[in-house]
Amino acid sequence: MENYQEYTPQNSPQEAPRNEYTRIENNVSRLKRSLKISKFVTVFTVTLIFVFSTQVLMSGQSNGSWFYGLPIIKQLKNLAESADKDLKGEERDRVNILLIGMGGKNHDGGYLADTIILASLEPSTQRVALTSIPRDMSIPMENMGWRKINHINAYAEAETPGSGGIATSQAVSDVLGVPVDYYVRVDFQGFVDIIDTLGGINVYVENTIDDASYPVMGMEDSPVYSERYEHLHIEKGWQKMDGSLALKFARSRHTPGVEGSDFGRAARQQKIMEAAKDEVLSANTLLNPMKISNLISDVSSHVDTNLKIWEMAKLWNNFKDVKKENIINKVLDNSSSGLLMDSTSNEGAYLLVPRSGDFSEIQYYINSVFSTPSEEQKTKITQEKATVEVRNGTWINGLASQKALDLEKSGFKITRIANSSRQNFEKSVIYDLTYGEKEESLAVLKEKTNANISFGLPEWLVEEIGQEKDNAAQPDFILILGQNADAGHSGTNNPENNLQ
Repeated sequence: MENYQEYTPQNSPQEAPRNEYTRIENNVSRLKRSLKISKFVTVFTVTLIFVFSTQVLMSGQSNGSWFYGLPIIKQLKNLAESADKDLKGEERDRVNILLIGMGGKNHDGGYLADTIILASLEPSTQRVALTSIPRDMSIPMENMGWRKINHINAYAEAETPGSGGIATSQAVSDVLGVPVDYYVRVDFQGFVDIIDTLGGINVYVENTIDDASYPVMGMEDSPVYSERYEHLHIEKGWQKMDGSLALKFARSRHTPGVEGSDFGRAARQQKIMEAAKDEVLSANTLLNPMKISNLISDVSSHVDTNLKIWEMAKLWNNFKDVKKENIINKVLDNSSSGLLMDSTSNEGAYLLVPRSGDFSEIQYYINSVFSTPSEEQKTKITQEKATVEVRNGTWINGLASQKALDLEKSGFKITRIANSSRQNFEKSVIYDLTYGEKEESLAVLKEKTNANISFGLPEWLVEEIGQEKDNAAQPDFILILGQNADAGHSGTNNPENNLQ
């Protein structure tokens, strides 16, 4: 990984001269003043942010509820139904929206993207997939080498004010291998103001947050080191949060355990957004003209998007009733079955890079995210809590990761992905370490892999496992993939009946 590099203090975009940022802010202010947004569209923008960046992308109301009788919602519905144009991506039955959260002009490194989520929507089935992209993931940038993905927004803004959303969308599209049709970008102050305007939100804290080094905004360069940080402590359980506390809960990075990782942060951000969405759509908000007026002000000052009015309305109309079970959630991470791994730049900065050395595995996941098994199969596997270790018994790069992603969608828990020391397998083999105890899962696994079944392990595999140092928990099944698992039949002759 010696080619990975990171911004230095000399070339980092957050170090742009103050007059440059002043120019950017002035241009943005002029742009905002030129926008004439009707009230119902602005309120919908609030809804869009909190609906399309959550785990639950639906209003939670039935078609017959009072909610659909509100004038704002009626206007949205009429506008959507009168639109005779397709959304971008609708012709391929997939609309991709990039959600970007950033600090904003009054925050240190304010144009660095703190949150990046790809929301993929499938109009024909009303299914939604949310993929959280960690800000430390490193990607190639033209003429700049490898950079953290969260720097793109800042770099673009420094070069051309107002271009950060588009630039980030283009970069994400390139590395993930899918078109990014739209973006919605919001800054921290907008986040705080909206939640305060809502009167706070109720959030269930899964694990106690105890961060002794939470950075104090505006004090990053204080000569008194102790003034730069505060001790953030939030107890497990239901908590009422104002905007400031909600932002801290969403951003904390130094709590011991899983909550101290970017992946823990992603889960907390989804909780915050879900709670905010519920409050936005409550009668307490929608029937309060003063609160709606204040939300309009908050959004107009802190939200940037390339969605047009009719596109917002059509998205709302098409996806307002999506069901919770039709939501797919994924965080790209560095777990044992994750698609990323830890690395460092030449300057010693922490990075996350593709485990396979390129983005092919991640692209495979993104492109196949809506390829799901039958609910009956998934239910059986989930009930048996089946775990699988996947090993590549071929020379086909990335084969184990692709199969692991498919099995994960079916309900299997993937405990480990690795290469086999023997890579001459023609046909896949399932080693059943439950000796038939989880027969439903074994049957599904065999159906999906067309593998032979063996009870117990051969001596060479026992020795191989004994030499490994990761101390992974024993799985129910070890799947070693052979050539028959390669859907593209790499390197094989063209069948005779296909020859002309």
